[in-house]
Amino acid sequence: MLIVQKFGGTSVGDLDRIANVAARVAQTKKDGNDVVVVVSAMSGETNKLVGYAEHFSSNPARAEMDMLLSSGERVTASLLSIALNEMGYEATSMTGRKAGILTDNLHTKARIEEINPSVMKKALKEGKIIVVAGFQGVNENGDVTTLGRGGSDLSAVAIAGALEADLCEIYTDVSGIYTTDPRIEPKAKKLDRISYDEMLELASLGAKVLQNRSVELAKKLNVNLVTRTSFSDEEGTLITKEENIMEKPVVSGIALDKNQARISLMGVADRPGIASDIFTKLANSDINVDMIIQNKAHDGTTNIDFTVPMGDLNAAKEVVSVFLKNNDIEAESYNDKICKVSIVGVGMKSHTGVAAKAFSTLAGENININMISTSEIKLSMIIDDKYAELAVRSLHNAYELDK
Repeated sequence: MLIVQKFGGTSVGDLDRIANVAARVAQTKKDGNDVVVVVSAMSGETNKLVGYAEHFSSNPARAEMDMLLSSGERVTASLLSIALNEMGYEATSMTGRKAGILTDNLHTKARIEEINPSVMKKALKEGKIIVVAGFQGVNENGDVTTLGRGGSDLSAVAIAGALEADLCEIYTDVSGIYTTDPRIEPKAKKLDRISYDEMLELASLGAKVLQNRSVELAKKLNVNLVTRTSFSDEEGTLITKEENIMEKPVVSGIALDKNQARISLMGVADRPGIASDIFTKLANSDINVDMIIQNKAHDGTTNIDFTVPMGDLNAAKEVVSVFLKNNDIEAESYNDKICKVSIVGVGMKSHTGVAAKAFSTLAGENININMISTSEIKLSMIIDDKYAELAVRSLHNAYELDK
């Protein structure tokens, strides 16, 4: 098999952990597989480099930040390669440039446009273990770029797709995807398999194990993705096509997102295009709107409620203030004491009563639902954040996810 293995910052956090990773990679090679390894910077290294930059400037040039921050992954890649060579395995480290990763020109948040795997294929043919510095590539001008948060996951999935790898393993400090956060519900069960779409929903709804851009790319490139821990030999969770999952559970997981704020606009002028004006201005300010509810008031005006990430709340207030000044809105209110709890499962497509069970479960705990949003495989509810963990535990129990 050709296996791509990605190790995150905690997995390569110090020299002992890099040695542990080297032993795991060596065993994969010893088992007769070809191996490409993608590594993150050692934990804490990126923050340290950011601190160095901020010593000189509060607003350093993005191109210079890419040059600086990409060095963290190169350090890890070369150290791991040195360790493997010392163990008797022929290994070679590569930057994003050498691995053939071409991106667009957006510094610090670049997107991969294509990968030329010819150099990697040649090294694999020669029997070498390849260690790629993740999180980085080059643009058409040859400038170093970085891929933003979770960029090493993206590097690994893109490389797996370009090389048509049999498997892409993402090693973290957790052992797989669980039915919910085990810190909230100790009875949470690790899933053997989950579909791309379910994982995308869970990732976007607050599950932190995998970054959703990497899951999107895995689905697009049809890469079988496994997430597992680098600290034991425990089996992980396979993220794959829906048709590769024999028994599709009605509900696969419960996600919780506490990073939510609700904005209520009262007395909105009831004229064609007002909603378009409001949400276009929010979009132009890079504010990510999630759930939206609109209803008509008795006086002919409209009320609009929507949610945004907490970090976008102040920017959203500025946008709303413009409409208040123009008398397009009579009043507004804000609530940052809310959370979003979501139920995800591909089996929801073909089963009835899933929503009814969720509503009755929360009602049984005297938890009021403020907003509701649904898709084919998801049901999301906005509730007061003081009930967050109670809601997760009660829903987890109602759908018998510990069984």
